[in-house]
Amino acid sequence: MTLVLVADDDADIRDLVTFKLEQLGVEAIIAEDGSQALAAVRERHPTLAILDISMPGLSGIDVCRMIRADPEIADTMVLMLTARAQEQDVEHGFAAGADDYVTKPFSPRELVSRVQTMLSRAQT
Repeated sequence: MTLVLVADDDADIRDLVTFKLEQLGVEAIIAEDGSQALAAVRERHPTLAILDISMPGLSGIDVCRMIRADPEIADTMVLMLTARAQEQDVEHGFAAGADDYVTKPFSPRELVSRVQTMLSRAQT
């Protein structure tokens, strides 16, 4: 089964994203902050990490950079899911190594479509 990490300090967002992933038949693991997210990626090696930028401790940007810098987990795809919607925020996310960027508030349907696209790319 495909494994996806959902890292967000907002429990409602984590629950919604996890619910939508489980509807896809994807196993979701959760993290409440950046340190937990990085530890989960290193331990569980998910195919995709969905990261909020603004989290306690390490930010999603920090976690993304650390994922890209570690050869053991560098192939983990990263989708930023964040309220930071300014053009420079998006550029900063992609510069850190994100594969995709979705802003809050978001359409669950759009998020699912993007996740499906990313996961299908991972399988090829």
